[in-house]
Amino acid sequence: MSLPNYEQAGDLKIGQVGIANLRIRTLDIAALAEEMRQRIARAPAMFSRAAVIIDFGALAQLPSAEVARQLLAALREAGALPVALAYGSSQNNALADELGLPVLAKFRAQYEQHDTPASNAAAPARTAAEPVAAQVASSATASEPGLMQTSSVRSGQQLYAQQRDLTVVGMVGAGAEVISDGSIHIYGPLRGRALAGARGLATARIFCREFHAELVAIAGHYKVADDFPPELTGRAVQVSLQDGELKLQLLD
Repeated sequence: MSLPNYEQAGDLKIGQVGIANLRIRTLDIAALAEEMRQRIARAPAMFSRAAVIIDFGALAQLPSAEVARQLLAALREAGALPVALAYGSSQNNALADELGLPVLAKFRAQYEQHDTPASNAAAPARTAAEPVAAQVASSATASEPGLMQTSSVRSGQQLYAQQRDLTVVGMVGAGAEVISDGSIHIYGPLRGRALAGARGLATARIFCREFHAELVAIAGHYKVADDFPPELTGRAVQVSLQDGELKLQLLD
């Protein structure tokens, strides 16, 4: 008689997931798709086949299921992968059911201090992909002791310092991502992506000794490699957010 097999066929774990939030300001499907194509063209490693949460919270009225399906199809054609709706009203949840998509609870928390559902104010030109885990609280205080990473962060790895600063003693490799609710200090080359102020802390900064970044972001505002002045390459750089715009400055 054979013994029963109690080994699980799959392990389910909850971790940090790099995921983008697309906050819809106007239901111009063609314009939204073209913007996504341009984002992917500028940073294909970051956005190509990227998972995207669709957030209808800035609209005065939800789209019909037919219009929402057209939007999803256009975004997929542009190269993105819409995977869920951001949480909202009961009508929003019903729309998600019609579309066969999940709703990610509390994903819009960082917006709610400033936006109303009917707000049509212009969005920043770019908002960075942010980890889902970084959206669950509206507080942007980095209050805990900093996280120290004494080895390099290699391609494909993601390191997240929740509610604190992050210090990386080694390098951040191409294709790697470091995220902090506070500031980020890198004492080696930055070749991947660095996202500071992940919960909206606009005073966060990024410092690195050797700048070769794919993307840098503070409080959701970001720039990609094509936006960087060539004279910064390989130099010590500080990144800050001033009046809603990223500033990159030499440290040496």
